[in-house]
Amino acid sequence: MKKLMAAMMAVVLSVCLLAGCGGSSGGSSGGNSGSGGGEAAAATDSKETADVTVTVWGPQEDQSDDNGKWLQTQCEAFAAAHPEWKITFKYGVCSEGDAKTNIGTDPSVGADVYMFANDQIPDLLKTGGLAELGGSNVETMKANNSETTVNTVTYDGSVYGFPFTGNTWFMYYDKSVFSDEDIKSLDAMLEKGKVAFPLDNSWYIAAFYVANGCTLFGENGGDADAGFDFSGDKAVAVTNYLVDLIANPNFSNGDVGTNADAKAFFSGTWDYQKAVDAYGDNLGIAAPPSINIGGEMKQMKSFAGSKAIGVNPATALYKEHPEIAVALAAYLGGTDAQKAHYELRNIIPTDNNITVDDPLAKAQMDTMSFASIVQPLQANMGNYWTPAESMGKELVAGTVTHDNAADKTEAMNTSMNTSAVQ
Repeated sequence: MKKLMAAMMAVVLSVCLLAGCGGSSGGSSGGNSGSGGGEAAAATDSKETADVTVTVWGPQEDQSDDNGKWLQTQCEAFAAAHPEWKITFKYGVCSEGDAKTNIGTDPSVGADVYMFANDQIPDLLKTGGLAELGGSNVETMKANNSETTVNTVTYDGSVYGFPFTGNTWFMYYDKSVFSDEDIKSLDAMLEKGKVAFPLDNSWYIAAFYVANGCTLFGENGGDADAGFDFSGDKAVAVTNYLVDLIANPNFSNGDVGTNADAKAFFSGTWDYQKAVDAYGDNLGIAAPPSINIGGEMKQMKSFAGSKAIGVNPATALYKEHPEIAVALAAYLGGTDAQKAHYELRNIIPTDNNITVDDPLAKAQMDTMSFASIVQPLQANMGNYWTPAESMGKELVAGTVTHDNAADKTEAMNTSMNTSAVQ
């Protein structure tokens, strides 16, 4: 599935030590004007000549010869396109998952531009290591990505990163059992073959409730005061649907690993090989289907996150030339860089301008586009997980019935909105 990019620019690296990350450096001249971040979220464009050093952190895989040195190549392309700036690049190894630790230790000596997982935004803001973004670069990003993708890098109404790949779950299925029409409806699928779904996993069960109008911190996950709305008839209708789902002989809790006879299951890119092993040449991959609630088809919606490019406002570069740091971040998260990322490492893009040619990438991009909601970044999101998991476990155990569905649903909603629950 992975593609190879034939000719890549060579970048000579010399080893140096970066705080929290191993680093190397390479030189080039160039630059681009863009939007500043933080207090200067809409910095004006500038063609002023500047001679600067820019430190960029990313995963080792993005800097290795085996993967075409994606990071170095994209930085050099950014520089070559804009000779008004003379830039010397320094590179450090830091995975997206380690960003909040390595930046947070001392942002002033951290990278100017780095990659991070979107759920780290609150922590990075607390340490002063992530800049608010604005201006034309952000407007372009919004135009090129789905609303859900944009929401993954939005916190308290402000944008803090340029997303470059998504993180969500979707559906794997056996094409010899389910047709293209069948996979649009979970109920239709259940008439044809066994479907497995991890109903007792709180990261998954929300998809049913959100489908019928339940919300977490408002419509886009950004309203902390709104709390959780898993109450009323809309939520009870879902609980009753799930009671019937559990009773269906063609439904199993779990996945194909725990139910070898399952002809469809739900997971993400991390379980692709498991799906290949299960369905072989008949493997199909698609966004989550719709469900029939009260005679109406409602789209299931999975939780979604992203990985993004961020800018550090605590560095000397940002204080003197924020437009350079923000423009580089926008470039690394832009259409051309995402396309190269996909071609080199099969990093599935978020940019809607990019056409993908394999089912796995298409399924994730489709899910991010119309079958997901952002996993909220609110501090009280922790109140959701245990009550939702408990509901799933009780449904699987059979202790939730049509007779007590309303009471069980309201109890779950109350628990979610009680701050003592963690």
